[in-house]
Amino acid sequence: MKKSLYLTLILALVGFSETYAQGLNFGLKGGANFSNFEGTSANFDSESITSYHAGAFVELGLGSRLSIQPELLYSTMGANVSFAGASDDFKNELGYISVPILARIYLIPNRLSLDVGPQVSFLMNEKENVNLEKSNTFDFAVSGGVTLQVFGPLFIQGRYNLGLTDVKPNADVTNRVVQLSAGIRF
Repeated sequence: MKKSLYLTLILALVGFSETYAQGLNFGLKGGANFSNFEGTSANFDSESITSYHAGAFVELGLGSRLSIQPELLYSTMGANVSFAGASDDFKNELGYISVPILARIYLIPNRLSLDVGPQVSFLMNEKENVNLEKSNTFDFAVSGGVTLQVFGPLFIQGRYNLGLTDVKPNADVTNRVVQLSAGIRF
C-alpha cells in the first residue's frame, strides 16, 4: 500500500512539473540571506551577517523560454558594524518587505533559468545593538540569479541583490545580499 502511494505521488509530481511552460503559477519560497553593507563611509567598517527571507510569488509564462515573476518577500539584511577605535561589533539588522520583479529566461525549458530584474524594498523594522542613525525607509536594487527546477514542483535558487540606494542618510553605504532559496510551485 505504501509503495503504491509513493509511486503515485512521484508520478504526479513529475507530471505536474511538465505544466510549467506557460500559464500562471503560484508558489512559496524561503531561504538564507548573506548580507553586508558596501560603500565608502569613514565612520564604520562592516562584516556580513546571515539572516533569512520568505514569501510568495506569481510566475506568468510568456512562452516556453520567457516568464515574468513578481515576488512579495520579507527579507532581513544588514551587517555587523564596527567603529574605529571601538572593541565591540554591533549587529544592524534591517527587516524589509521586498518586491522583486524578475524576467526569467529559460536556458533549459522548465528546468533552468536566468533571472534578472529590479527590486524595491520598504523598511519595516530595524534591530540594532547601538544607536546608529536611522536607516532610509526605501531601498532599490538590481537582482540577478539562477533557478533550477529540481524535482516536480520543487526548485532551488541563487540570487545576488546589488543595492543602488544608500542604507543610511549620512553614510555612503548600500545593501549587498546573496540569497539561497528553496521553494515549491502550485
